[in-house]
Amino acid sequence: MQYRTLGRTGVQVSSLALGAMNFGSIGSTTQDQATAIVDAALEGGVNLIDTADMYGAGESEEMVGKAIAGRRDDIVLATKATLPMGEERNHRGSSRRWLVTELENSLRRLGVDHVDLYQIHRWDPDTSDEETLSALTDLQRAGKIRYFGSSTFPTYRIVQAQWAAREHHLARYVTEQPSYSILQRGIETHVLPVTEQYGLGVLAWSPLASGWLSGAVREGRTVSTNRSRLMPQRFDTALPANRARLDAVEQLAKVAEEAGLTLIQLALGFVTAHPGVTSAIIGPRTLDHLRAQLAAADTVLPGDVLDAIDTVVAPGVDLAAHEKLDTPPALLDPALRRRAPAYR
Repeated sequence: MQYRTLGRTGVQVSSLALGAMNFGSIGSTTQDQATAIVDAALEGGVNLIDTADMYGAGESEEMVGKAIAGRRDDIVLATKATLPMGEERNHRGSSRRWLVTELENSLRRLGVDHVDLYQIHRWDPDTSDEETLSALTDLQRAGKIRYFGSSTFPTYRIVQAQWAAREHHLARYVTEQPSYSILQRGIETHVLPVTEQYGLGVLAWSPLASGWLSGAVREGRTVSTNRSRLMPQRFDTALPANRARLDAVEQLAKVAEEAGLTLIQLALGFVTAHPGVTSAIIGPRTLDHLRAQLAAADTVLPGDVLDAIDTVVAPGVDLAAHEKLDTPPALLDPALRRRAPAYR
């Protein structure tokens, strides 16, 4: 396992982090299975575990808490808040009211008195940066969180939050968690240059592109992954965008084979090769998945292999841009980019 410094915090974290989204109902993973995955990950050198309040409506946090009981101090523990936790309109967002309440809920579910990294799961356009940052700064000063970060923020919001922290003399986000894989390279054009400029740690989620780069999605093979059952349209190869992804996967499989690597090793080695990336978050649903992914822990791709990847998917290109979650609102809502007519 390789270890990197998390931004400018001085904290050393593994280049592969264990994501717990599949723990519980989402991945049909039992507590015993989750505990076995955590055991094997820690044995393999992973020291960063990432979860969120809304994964299984708190179920993932509860399972992580039971799995790490008795060894909390050996783990860099990260969780998130902001996305809805039920129908109540104020049980979501990044207001002080909700973050203070929901952190207590997360600490209870995890069975700990603090988390190392508390992340804002998505940018909340209804809440000011000052409101959110002041709440997070107070929680940090109270010792309930050690650091805080953002997740899947549009680039201009990452910049704005850094300036807001400086302007109001508040603590700042020290990490960003974007989606990044060989098939989704858009953050190379905007997010990664900004995170490098501000010294943010980067925890890349979906490095296997929702399973497209796991080896389970290949030409002539029926796709039967858990993710394809939950989101079948994303794997329907009759759709042009998915066809383009499948064509790229077939070319990447040849690159991996010629390099003596599995497709998973190629995919994870690519993400961790970027100097702006701290860790790639793997989200195994089974022990077999974890073992296949841990095999990439010490993978270092040579220049010729990285060059070959660039010929398949060019730097900065997203093959499924419509699936991105950090798109500025004005690109999705025409009303936000059209001046209202003037009435006389």
